[in-house]
Amino acid sequence: MAKSQATCYGKSALNLLRMKRVLSVSSGARYMQVRTKCDMNGIVIGLYLKEGEKDPQMTSNGEKFDDRVSGKITQLVRETGMTGKLGKGRMFSNVDEEFSSVAVVGLGQEGAGVDEEEMLDVGMENTRIAAAVGARFLQMQGAQTVFVDGMDHPEQAAEGAAMGVWRYNANKSKNNRMHIPKLELYGSADVDAWTRGLFKAESQNLARRLSDTPANQMTPTIFAQATIDALCPCGIVVEVRSMDWIEEQGLNSFLMIAKGSCEPPIMLEISYVGSSPDDKPLLLMGSGLTFNSGGLCLKRKSRMDEQRAAISGAATIVAAIRAAAALSLPINVSAMLPLCENMPSGMAVKPGDVVTLINGSTLCIKDTSAAGTVMLADPILHAMNTMKPKTMVDVGTHAKGVVHGLGASSTGLWTNKSALWKQFKKAGSVTGDRMWRLPLWNYFRQLIEPNMTYDLCNKGRGPASSCLAAALLHTLVPNKDWVHLDTRGTGMTCLEGVPPYLLEGRMSGRPTRTIIQFLYQMALK
Repeated sequence: MAKSQATCYGKSALNLLRMKRVLSVSSGARYMQVRTKCDMNGIVIGLYLKEGEKDPQMTSNGEKFDDRVSGKITQLVRETGMTGKLGKGRMFSNVDEEFSSVAVVGLGQEGAGVDEEEMLDVGMENTRIAAAVGARFLQMQGAQTVFVDGMDHPEQAAEGAAMGVWRYNANKSKNNRMHIPKLELYGSADVDAWTRGLFKAESQNLARRLSDTPANQMTPTIFAQATIDALCPCGIVVEVRSMDWIEEQGLNSFLMIAKGSCEPPIMLEISYVGSSPDDKPLLLMGSGLTFNSGGLCLKRKSRMDEQRAAISGAATIVAAIRAAAALSLPINVSAMLPLCENMPSGMAVKPGDVVTLINGSTLCIKDTSAAGTVMLADPILHAMNTMKPKTMVDVGTHAKGVVHGLGASSTGLWTNKSALWKQFKKAGSVTGDRMWRLPLWNYFRQLIEPNMTYDLCNKGRGPASSCLAAALLHTLVPNKDWVHLDTRGTGMTCLEGVPPYLLEGRMSGRPTRTIIQFLYQMALK
């Protein structure tokens, strides 16, 4: 049998992949070329840091595989000096006849659990990281099928691996597209947990695709069709409302933003019935700007292309409802998604324009780039009157304040019910995609309301832009259980602190899995 070979990877993985070399265990300094595209199977195995012991310890499934290959993995781990440090690992070749390559990845400290200060289940998050690092490396080596050790958390292993190997390839020529390998669970009987993880990851990948698609390829009409294609096969009802319907309902705040573009606006009404039809639904509202140029208050040109992800609020809701149906959650979920572009033109809304909402209040649009709250105002009022939800959650990329305060660490959350905050806090801990509650004080409401000539303002006074946006929407739902999520820092381009299961410089699809987990908790509580 050929000598076993190993490659180390971690933070330096990209450099090693560019070199396309593999370091021989036996020769140390000798390098050999690696085939990058071949019909092969690979396997990912986890390695723990063992408290009180010098040598790292493989997971139970890893030990079974090690027994299968007569202890070769243990020997190679010792020879290469692996420690089990999180996200660090090596790839071994010619160890097993069935698996051409074996990726052994560090899981960090064994027995890691919930860290209350970090608001994170560390063990679950470490599993996602290790599974993603190993699966992605095997993908780069040309593996057609990747088997993943459940690592004591098969659901999270599935999430990490499936998100880690996914690529937005639609605009690359077929010859240059990265192959996405098939993923299989190795050595565990908990197939249900693995399948749940795949459902959740695939839903977030759907949100990533919808958000990352260029604006000319994701107009309101195209997004509506993509929603139908994604949801209708799952038994979810999607109704597409045109301009005539929007005008008949008097959704003027939405039309104020939409009229600057030649692309016709669309309203999507989505309904998933998982329990009794008589049960009140949980209502999801998503800001559906397929492109936000800022209108006449034009955004800076250097990163304006990222504004295609202003659709990410609507995208995460479509993805979350799809997962709810795939998981057969016993809950009724309705959604209303206003879709349009915010563009500068002779028809565009002007700074200082005032619109009358369907509840009789007047809203001054001082900043046309802050279009998310304006386009949601009348649709929220309409949905509250017609759908009679028990709880409402709205999602969108609204204001920079949340970016300055939280960066990409967590999604900003505002709510008028502490019980809902606790549910989202728990959901974020489980998914690794955290939430952070920000204040909804009367202080902010006073900064958007008092004026001699109008009732409300979409900009308000002062620098706390995200809190002011939340205060504006809160005035529309004063007596309902309500949550507002501002994903300006998390739902757009991944730039800083990107976990290995996402891609730097691409759209994140966050916080899809946290919304799914929240729906799961609300359905089963």
